Amino acid sequence: MTDRVLVAVFDSPVAGVLLRWAPELGFRTVLVDPDPARGADATSVADLGEDLSDADVVVTDHHRPELGEVVRDALARPVRWVGVMGNPRHEGPHVAALAALGVPPEEVARVHRPIGLDIGSRAPAEIALSTLAGLLADRNGRPGSPHGR
Repeated sequence: MTDRVLVAVFDSPVAGVLLRWAPELGFRTVLVDPDPARGADATSVADLGEDLSDADVVVTDHHRPELGEVVRDALARPVRWVGVMGNPRHEGPHVAALAALGVPPEEVARVHRPIGLDIGSRAPAEIALSTLAGLLADRNGRPGSPHGR
């Protein structure tokens, strides 16, 4: 299928569904969570020693205090795409968090929000389904992907 990598950031209900379903769709998955007690594969995207040039980084919780640092670290790697979950009617908290860390506006603009296809998702499984559908649309060169095709 593909060598694409899906990096789910923060151990959350949405991340749990992404980690279960994404391999069925050809993604290799990695869980990143700054809290070592959560048992993730890594505590930072910066700690991942592999090639992430074809990786999609999906931040699955926009309320965590580590949001800015995690997104900054993802942007510092040569990843293909970074997206943060959240309501599109409000500016994402990652914007202020990244600005406070001195991340230039052009780098902040690389962060996609919302993520996935607009199917009215509310529950974790629906959000994961929407996200994976958008990533598949992009992989297959179809319109509607969150990557701007």
